Amino acid sequence: MLTKEKNNKGYPLTSDEWRPDHAALRSGMMPGDSNMTSIVQRIARQALITFRNPPRIGEEAGKSFLENESKLKSLMTEVRAADLKLAPRRGDSSSPGVAPVLQYHHHHHLHDGPPVTYMHICETDQFSMGVFLLKSGASIPLHDHPGMHGMLKVLYGKVRIRCFDRPERPAGGTQAAAAPALPPAQMGALRRSLLGSNDEYTEESGPCVLSPGQDNLHQIDAVDGPTAFMDILAPPYDPDEDRDCHYYKVLAEGKVRDTKEKEVWLLEISQPADFWCGGEPYPGPEVCL
Repeated sequence: MLTKEKNNKGYPLTSDEWRPDHAALRSGMMPGDSNMTSIVQRIARQALITFRNPPRIGEEAGKSFLENESKLKSLMTEVRAADLKLAPRRGDSSSPGVAPVLQYHHHHHLHDGPPVTYMHICETDQFSMGVFLLKSGASIPLHDHPGMHGMLKVLYGKVRIRCFDRPERPAGGTQAAAAPALPPAQMGALRRSLLGSNDEYTEESGPCVLSPGQDNLHQIDAVDGPTAFMDILAPPYDPDEDRDCHYYKVLAEGKVRDTKEKEVWLLEISQPADFWCGGEPYPGPEVCL
C-alpha cells in the first residue's frame, strides 16, 4: 500500500510543499508567537495584567499577584538597550565634535541641559512605563512613590540605588526623644524610616523592585559614566489621587535596638534646585495596549 511521503515536520507533502504564512506571521496576526512581539510590548502587557488589581498598603500580596510580578521580573531581566533602540551614550556631548559636558555635580549650569531626561513609552491608569537617562555624575535625589509598586531595570551603565522603607511620622513620647533637634516649624516634616537595600546595578543585574511599604523611597546615582534604566510605576504619580512625589534628606542614622536594621530620620524637603528632568523622544518599538 502506498503511503504519502511525509516531510520532516510530519505534514503530507504536496506539490507546493507546506509553508507557514509568513505574511500573516509578520503582520502580527499570531499574538501567541512571542518572537513576533517586541519584548517591550510583552513587558507592557504583563505590567497591565500584574497591576490590574495590586495589593494596597498593609495588604498581604496574593498568590496571583506574586506570580504575575515574578513573570514581569523575568521579562524585565531579559530587556536590553538594543531592544529599545538605545545606544549607550559615551561621555555627555550633545553631538559629535562637541567637547563633552563636565560631569554633573552640584554646581552645574543651566546651559548643560537637564541632568536627567525621561523617554515616555506608555501610560494607563494602572501603570506608566518609560526610560530615565542620567548623565555622568547625575543623581535622582531621594524621593518616594506613595502607595505605588515599581520595577527598575538598568539598560546600560551602572547605578547605585539606596532604598528606604515607607517613612512614618514619628510617634510621640519616648521614641521621639531620639529624633534630631529641629526648629519647631520643621518637626512636621520629620519622618522615621528603615534603611533598606543599598546596591549597584548594571545591565547584568535583575530589576530593582519597590512596593508601597518596602524600599519605597530611593536615591539613584549614576556611577562611572552615563546610565539609563527602564522604569515601571504602578499606579503612575497623580497629585489629584494623593500620589505626588516628595523629596527627602537623610538627617541621622542609628541602629534600631535588638535588630540589625538601621533606623533613619528623614526630613521632607522641596525638590533640590540642582535636579530637574527633561523629556526626549523614545526611539524604540511602539507599545499598543
